[in-house]
Amino acid sequence: MTEGETNKKVGDSKGSAMVHQADVSIPISLKLNELKRPTMWAINVGAAYAKLDNENFTEPLVINKIMNIGLSVNHLRPLNDKWSMAATLGGGIYMPSSNFSDMELKNLLGSVGVVFIRHLKPNLDLGGGLALNNSFGVPMVFPAFYLNWRTEGKYDFKIALMKGLEMSVGYNLHRNLRLSVIAEMNGQTALLEQEGKDKIFSHLYMVTGFRPEIKLGKAISIPITVGMNVWRPTQMTDRTLKSIFQDKEHYFQASPYGSVGLKMRFPR
Repeated sequence: MTEGETNKKVGDSKGSAMVHQADVSIPISLKLNELKRPTMWAINVGAAYAKLDNENFTEPLVINKIMNIGLSVNHLRPLNDKWSMAATLGGGIYMPSSNFSDMELKNLLGSVGVVFIRHLKPNLDLGGGLALNNSFGVPMVFPAFYLNWRTEGKYDFKIALMKGLEMSVGYNLHRNLRLSVIAEMNGQTALLEQEGKDKIFSHLYMVTGFRPEIKLGKAISIPITVGMNVWRPTQMTDRTLKSIFQDKEHYFQASPYGSVGLKMRFPR
C-alpha cells in the first residue's frame, strides 16, 4: 500500500477485497411520450458487502468489513423536447460491520437530489444539478452530474456517469455472446467511530479488462470480467467539513481482478 502523491510504501501492508453486491430497480409506473422519453416512478434497492483482507497495518488506515444498504424513490420526467428532470429521495445504512445489532444512528444517511438533463443528441444526454445529504453530520449541498453517451449496433460504445463510472466498447459476437472491453469505477463507504471521533471510511476501485457476457434468452445474462484493479484508494477522514480539504488518501497497488455476475430483466 502506498501513500499520497509520494508513492511511499506504508510499511509491509497489503490487502485484497471481495465485494458482493446487488441492485434491483422496480418501476411503479411508466409512460412514454411521442419522443419515446419516459415519465417514470421507480423504487431502487441496492446492497453491497465488502470483505477486506488487510495484513501488516500498524496504523488504523483501513477496516475489515463494509456493509451498505440503500433504498430510494426515483422520478424521471420530460420537461420539453430537449430537457428532462430526474429526482431521487432515499436513505441508507453505511456500517463497518455486517451485524445489524451494531447499527447506530450515526450509520444512517439520507439524501435528496435533482438533476436537469439536456438531450443533446438521440444518443447523448448531459446534465447537472444538486444533491443534499448528511455525510458530514449536518445536511450539505453537493453538485451532481449526469452523462450518458451510447451507440448501438453490432459494435457499440457507452460512457455513463450515474452510479459510479462505466465505459465500454462492445461487440455482439453471437446472439448469445457479447464481448466488451470495459473500464468501471465503484466503491463503498462506512460511517464509524475511531479513537472517540466520528469518521468516514471510503473504499474505491477502478477496474479495466475484458468482459464476455453470456446471454440466456432475452431476460437473463451472465457477465464475466477478467482484468486488472488498476487503482484502489482508501481514505479515513474525520466526519467534519474541514476534512474535505485534507489529503489523507492511501491506495493499494495494481492487482488482478475477476468477477462473475447475474443480470435479470423483468418484463414490463
